[in-house]
Amino acid sequence: MMAQLLERAAAEIYASWFRALADPTRVQLVEYLARQGRPMSVGELVAAAGLAQSTVSQHLKILTAVRFVLVEPVGTARHYRINEACIGCFPSAADVVMGRPAPNPIGACA
Repeated sequence: MMAQLLERAAAEIYASWFRALADPTRVQLVEYLARQGRPMSVGELVAAAGLAQSTVSQHLKILTAVRFVLVEPVGTARHYRINEACIGCFPSAADVVMGRPAPNPIGACA
């Protein structure tokens, strides 16, 4: 019996997650937001990263597109926080890609 390929839809979602984390600055932003455990303004993230506001905003746009980071309007500002549900699914994506069973259903993260 031949092994089946991973479903294309799941592979596309997992690939988008891996692409989102393919940049060291985005990894740093995700880790920083996760460690802070609270919504943060772009200004706070700019100060922490030491990068231009436009650069941080572009990275946050990519991270929010895959839902690793959630954005919340606060008056005229926007605050960013880690999406605990998606971060909890990411190890599962890595497990599946490495041929191990996934402990979390992908639907909870997509």
